[in-house]
Amino acid sequence: MRQPDGRPAPADGSLPAAALAAAGRRGFGVYVHVPFCASRCGYCDFTTYTAAELRGGVTRDTYADLVLRELALATRVLGGGVPRVGTVFFGGGTPTLLDPDDLGRILAAIDAAFGLAPDAEVTTEANPESVDLDSLKRLRAAGFTRLSLGMQSTAPHVLAVLDRRHTPGRALRAAREAREAGFAHVNLDLIYGTPGERPEDFAASLRAAVDTGVDHVSAYALVVEDGTALAARVRRGEVPPPDDDVAADRYLAAEEILSAAGFAWYEISNWARSPRARCRHNLLYWTGGDWWGLGPGAHSHVGGVRWWNVTHPSTYADRLAAGRSPAAAREVLTDDQRRTEEIMLGVRLADGLPLARLPRPAVERARTEGLLAEAPYRAGRAVLTLRGRLLADTVTRMLLD
Repeated sequence: MRQPDGRPAPADGSLPAAALAAAGRRGFGVYVHVPFCASRCGYCDFTTYTAAELRGGVTRDTYADLVLRELALATRVLGGGVPRVGTVFFGGGTPTLLDPDDLGRILAAIDAAFGLAPDAEVTTEANPESVDLDSLKRLRAAGFTRLSLGMQSTAPHVLAVLDRRHTPGRALRAAREAREAGFAHVNLDLIYGTPGERPEDFAASLRAAVDTGVDHVSAYALVVEDGTALAARVRRGEVPPPDDDVAADRYLAAEEILSAAGFAWYEISNWARSPRARCRHNLLYWTGGDWWGLGPGAHSHVGGVRWWNVTHPSTYADRLAAGRSPAAAREVLTDDQRRTEEIMLGVRLADGLPLARLPRPAVERARTEGLLAEAPYRAGRAVLTLRGRLLADTVTRMLLD
């Protein structure tokens, strides 16, 4: 994954006084990036590494101690200037390739550093093959409250195009095991629009996800990212590129099937059975909250300052061993940039945006074209219609012009 441009970050990780003064006003969370994967999926451009790619150096067994070094840095930089942690999210990569005790140790250290809110949401992502009932019970005992499983599809030929290694039914069994282990909140991730996927394949995946009893489903259109194995296959003509019209049809199918099953959309790609089932950590991102990202390639945002860590685990480890921040670069957001991001992210939410903060001519045009409407349960806010959700990028450009 190509990182954005930015200015050099201070070696000690320090933040401007204004950023520290504003820290946590819209909530505070912690993201923990675990960069290990058993194998690389053909569509993935995340900061992940297989054992063969790392060739020694940083290992799963030593990784928790490495993350704790950056957590100590975060504690020094932020001091007591942030509220208790409301959300923690372990992402990757495959966090559950680490031993549950190591994941629990990192979570306990976050609690010791900043304090976890009494109702903190603690999520870990997992590949279905990387967990079993015993490991899920250990994660639940360590304080994890939410599990997000990468299901993608139940169709074997779709999984094959994506280079997913789990068997088609394993994600469904893992979701049921998570409920048995005591997880009240379980998400299944789906990908739609994969070349070769038929309408009935995606419909079957949706219905299978619903039947497991999970309370959250995420569904994302396949994007072919430069530099991935899938991009190379498309370039060679081995598989066709995703079709936008097909993706739109799949999205409409997701809305129909999930809403009929009692799910409601709260962000364009996310549906939940109830407000309590929504992913609060992602909502923190989408509503301009603050978080510290731990791990190679992790991004952070505190008080209008955004920074991102070096991507390779060995470089990350070397920086921390030298007593330096692992940040590769950072940027201080201007008021215009903040407003742009507020619109870009807020327009994707079912809560919408305050009409008073939007340009009236653009709003009226979007209304006329059937893309925006006033939120039915929150007067004075503009929300995307179903057609608007299919054309969200167009609506965003209209509101920003």
